[in-house]
Amino acid sequence: MNRLQRLASVLTLAVIVPTALAAQNLVITNARIVDGNGGVIPDGSVVVTDGRIVSVVAGDAAAPEGILEIDAQGRTLMPGYIDAHRHIINGPEDQWLANQAGDRMREFLEAGFTAVQSAGGNPAGQVELQRRINEGALDGPRIVVATFATLSIPTGGRGGGGRGGDPARADTARPGFRPTARADAIPEEQIRAGVRAAAEAGVEAIKVVIIVTPDGPEPAALATIVDEAHRLGLRSITHATSVQDTLAAVGAGTDVLMHTPHTDLLTLEQAQQIAAAGIPMVSTLGVFTPTFAEDNQAVRAATGFDNEPRFRDLLPYPETAEPWYSAGQGAVNARLFWDAGGAYAFGTDTTYLPADTLKQELTALNAFFSRQDIIQILTKNAAAAIGRSDDLGTLEGGKLADMVLVDGNPLANLYDLLNVVLVIRDGRIVVDKM
Repeated sequence: MNRLQRLASVLTLAVIVPTALAAQNLVITNARIVDGNGGVIPDGSVVVTDGRIVSVVAGDAAAPEGILEIDAQGRTLMPGYIDAHRHIINGPEDQWLANQAGDRMREFLEAGFTAVQSAGGNPAGQVELQRRINEGALDGPRIVVATFATLSIPTGGRGGGGRGGDPARADTARPGFRPTARADAIPEEQIRAGVRAAAEAGVEAIKVVIIVTPDGPEPAALATIVDEAHRLGLRSITHATSVQDTLAAVGAGTDVLMHTPHTDLLTLEQAQQIAAAGIPMVSTLGVFTPTFAEDNQAVRAATGFDNEPRFRDLLPYPETAEPWYSAGQGAVNARLFWDAGGAYAFGTDTTYLPADTLKQELTALNAFFSRQDIIQILTKNAAAAIGRSDDLGTLEGGKLADMVLVDGNPLANLYDLLNVVLVIRDGRIVVDKM
């Protein structure tokens, strides 16, 4: 029986055996290995046993007799992709879980994503989705669940930014639109009770939106959230889109910055201060990078083939100038943070097709980062941003076997990252297009 025949027999078995029990022992040979740490093996092998990587070596690996062998035929093997900021469930949760969950999770896997952090929304449906995947009732990426805890953020600002209701169109954190009055404080016990309630719902991280008011209570409130979250074993992730708010979040000790500041520009000193804190920053640059029908299946379906720029919500790009500024300022700030030694991580903050959002975020990153940098952003650094560095993000002994095989060489052509032919999660083949 040749390798492809053995692969087919194992895949047939995986259909019959419950997915939670179908971890495979396998060896992938003849692969260009890009390990996520910056290392490249032009022709190497990876051995997987019981869902974890045993070895990553140049040339052929010594593998146990009878193990499943997969000939990569010179393709590129790398860690599974990770989206550290995604919104997954749209619409009524029960209906979505019943009618859409399978297809939507399959879309993530086929795009190469083996882990996704759901950053916001009602936790109940997300926790249920996570349970189904973890127990093998549904195939999908690892789901990390975060939920909102709202600080004392005043209302106001400029409304809908001209068209539509996407909040990114009308960010009141922008200079000139920021609140001018001090917000009222929220009692400390109320803040802690909110974090406890989220913990009881089964989430892994608390998400906070912070817009600092003049002499306001927001930094102290965030510090309280961080303290209570850590006491309960949760992480704190903070939505901060201005430099002022980002610095406040860093000072409060948040674990992850959920956006690149994009409403104004960092100084070199500020970038160094943020990077020195050792807090991962999630990219989400594609939110403000216009998308076009020829690049995005969702836009094509909604609008046909046209050259009009579209925003994240797929409506026409805002008529005001501020979102265009964000597209440029965010990318500049990202590079300053990176050059200061910061851990920059991949995230899209989107709801539509994962393959499209992957391409959109890659397009935004491509202008300011090398291809090797972007692979680290998409894998190793994104694993840090979801709190999974011990198990995910790199190809090395002891890590969970979450891997993607792509046609081509993304170190030569970044968009070869879109050519996913094989996806392995926990050492189990979940997508096979070979």
